[in-house]
Amino acid sequence: MSVSSSARIPATVDRDATPAKTSTRTERRIGVRLRRFTGSLWRPALVLAGLFAAWWFITWRELVARYLIPPPSEVWTIFRDEFGFLMRQTWVTFYETVLGFVLAAALGLVTAVLIVYSRTLDKAVYPLVLFAQVIPKIAVAPLLIVWFGFGLTPKIVLAVLIAFFPVVISGVAGLRSTDPELLDLSSTMGAGPWKTFRKIRFPNALPHLMSGLKVAVTLAVTGAVVGEFVGASEGLGYVLQVANGNLNAAMLFADLLLMSAIGIVLFVVVEIAEALLIPWHASRRRPVSLTTS
Repeated sequence: MSVSSSARIPATVDRDATPAKTSTRTERRIGVRLRRFTGSLWRPALVLAGLFAAWWFITWRELVARYLIPPPSEVWTIFRDEFGFLMRQTWVTFYETVLGFVLAAALGLVTAVLIVYSRTLDKAVYPLVLFAQVIPKIAVAPLLIVWFGFGLTPKIVLAVLIAFFPVVISGVAGLRSTDPELLDLSSTMGAGPWKTFRKIRFPNALPHLMSGLKVAVTLAVTGAVVGEFVGASEGLGYVLQVANGNLNAAMLFADLLLMSAIGIVLFVVVEIAEALLIPWHASRRRPVSLTTS
């Protein structure tokens, strides 16, 4: 009796320590994935450095007129002198982009779920989604200005319209890619539709969905800027129009760099979210070298 009792003590201790050990292992895996991601940034940084060097060389040798491609020093001067102004305009465009992207992601996912789970909606809504995507959004922008005025609403709506389609397409493809045998097994074991969706369909759809979200977040920037082109008094699109009218190439370049920065930052955020949500997927694994040392 004493031996069996003492043998049970370590097992009890191990069971109590399991959550802490699991949490530590999870944190360690997340840290490793983040280090791998940040460690891979030196390659695009090297490409950017090469592009900057080429830009500097072209302007230094005056191979192109300064009013077409300004030197980096002029763009830096614009950033320094107009920093507060540019940051305010960047915030406006960033806010429109993020809000439009979040709404597009939510509406797109709900639409994808309804299409997959309802044959009637599949035949009625799916063709309309495709038809709406074919319409050039720049042609819709003036109508949105008439409907909603010159505030933030038409820019956000346009960002939603442009980012909505890739979320729906990727969501439908991901939800439909679930192995039918898994669905049959889930039904056999008594799991309801909601539990099957939460435990099987949605995790299986995440790789497709994250790919669609990465496309959508970059398109949301385009939607916000296009909306600012048509009618706005603030935002990077508005600044781009003013600089173009004044033939201010340095301001144009500064504005384009800020637009690119918004898209890159949001893309990286989605990329990090993908690495944390689906570390088990093949796309997140490190490639295996076929050569042996």
